[in-house]
Amino acid sequence: MKILLAGSSGFVGSNLSDYLKKEGHQVTALTRSKDAPSNSIYWDPSHQILNPKSVEGFEAWINLAGENISGRWSEEKKKKILESRVQTTELLAKVASELNHPPKVFLNASAVGFYGTNRKGEKLTEESGPGTGFLSLVCQEWEKSLDPIEDKGVRVVKLRFGVILSPQGGALKTMSLPFKLGLGGPIGDGSQAMSWIALEDVLRIIQFCLTNEVYGPINCVSPQPVTNKEFTNLLAKALHRAAFLPMPAFLARFVLGEMADEMLLSSIYALPEELTQANFQFKYPALEPLLKDYFKG
Repeated sequence: MKILLAGSSGFVGSNLSDYLKKEGHQVTALTRSKDAPSNSIYWDPSHQILNPKSVEGFEAWINLAGENISGRWSEEKKKKILESRVQTTELLAKVASELNHPPKVFLNASAVGFYGTNRKGEKLTEESGPGTGFLSLVCQEWEKSLDPIEDKGVRVVKLRFGVILSPQGGALKTMSLPFKLGLGGPIGDGSQAMSWIALEDVLRIIQFCLTNEVYGPINCVSPQPVTNKEFTNLLAKALHRAAFLPMPAFLARFVLGEMADEMLLSSIYALPEELTQANFQFKYPALEPLLKDYFKG
């Protein structure tokens, strides 16, 4: 399959590009560099620049572009988080919808943050409505940006990612450091639900969505969410460390501000109902085997 990929330089994007190429696909990256190599195409989302002729003929488009959400959120940071997602998606959807031969499928990143910050006690599926909070607003605007291409009848898949785990980088690398130093523990009371997914399964889900007739929102999460306390205990066990130094909620808020409430203290128990119904088989449905594999030896 001939695939156009936005966000190829990010953590997921770089791994996805390698994975798809190994699976026999032809992958062309969008790049913001004007000195674009032969296997890439120049674009500038902030100025809505993308030559339609350069992207004609791709069977599948995948958009993973967006500002990293980690770190303390200033108003400027929040603006970048929102605009980097909405602007890129609006540009891609607009250009794709105007092509003589639009893509057959358009996969766009989103997140389980769509469901909001305070959904404790709820089991959330793709049929669940949006919640409240900054990340929910971002995800709603992000997904709404796909309207032009959906209106053209293109099969659109909205990939609502949970916390993506990999020893190579991302959230797990950051979270495991305190445990390696003997400083790990739950955040707040540890009862908040965490919807997670192995990087390997993220790549396999994307491949699955390219070749199977799934569409609309897809919760890219393991079928077995855990609480923050369960996660910290299993991570400590895998690292052969203790998990006895909890971070009080007030301290998390002091250090990270709004981000703490939106990401560390929020409770999202999302389930991959659409993938389950489509008979997708997870490599890592449970957390403990994943962490054992990641930290063995």
